Amino acid sequence: MKDGPNIVGIAALIGDHARAEVLTALMADRALTATELAAGAGVTKQTISAHLAKLVAAGLVAVESQGRHRYFRLADRDVAHLIESLMGVAFRTGAVRVRASPREPALRRARVCYDHLAGEVGVAVTDRFIELGALEPESLALLDARPLEAIGIHAAQLTGRRPMTRACLDWTERRPHVAGQVGAAILTALLDLRWLKRAPAGRAVQLTQSGRKGLHSSLGLRT
Repeated sequence: MKDGPNIVGIAALIGDHARAEVLTALMADRALTATELAAGAGVTKQTISAHLAKLVAAGLVAVESQGRHRYFRLADRDVAHLIESLMGVAFRTGAVRVRASPREPALRRARVCYDHLAGEVGVAVTDRFIELGALEPESLALLDARPLEAIGIHAAQLTGRRPMTRACLDWTERRPHVAGQVGAAILTALLDLRWLKRAPAGRAVQLTQSGRKGLHSSLGLRT
C-alpha cells in the first residue's frame, strides 16, 4: 500500500528545465508576464504558455489579469519554500551551473527569497538579531521583539495567522536566515529605509552605503 500524497506529478513539473527557470524567476516575488518568463527561460512565447498552463493547473503558479495583460507569480509561500529548499540541496550536492550568470555574486551577497532577505547580508542580519536576543539560536523563534525596533519594526505589526518566524536554509551560506512574519518585516523595513535597493529585474538586492551605515549604527552590524 502506498501512503501519503503523490509527489511524482509535482516533481515532474519542477524537473523540466524551462519550468524550473520560471519558478526560480518568480522567487523574486514579482509578478511577471509570459514574455518576460519566456526570455528568462530561453524558450518561445508559445512554449512558455504551455508550461505556464501546467504550472497554474498544478497550483504552483497563480495568474491574474489586468486589462489585456496576464501576470504570473508563485502560488504561495509553501511553493517558495519548496524551491528554496531544492536550491539548497542542489548546491550542497554539487549540482551547480557550469556557466554562472554575471548576477551570481550579487545573488550570493543579498537577494530576495520570495518575501524575506537571503544571502550573506540576510544571514548576517539574522545572526545579529540572535546575538541581540531577539531570535532563538536554533529554531529562530521570536524571543523578544524589542531589538527589532532599532529598524522600525514593532510587535503590533506582527499579527496574523502566518508563522511568526521560520528558519530558511540559505543555499549559498548553508546556514539559516529568518523567514515568516519577522523575515518579511525585516526585508520591508530595510527597503523602506532605502538601506536595500532592488535591482530592476531578478532577485538581487544591493546594500546601499546608507544601509551599511544604518546597520552599523542601529544594530552594531558591519557587513
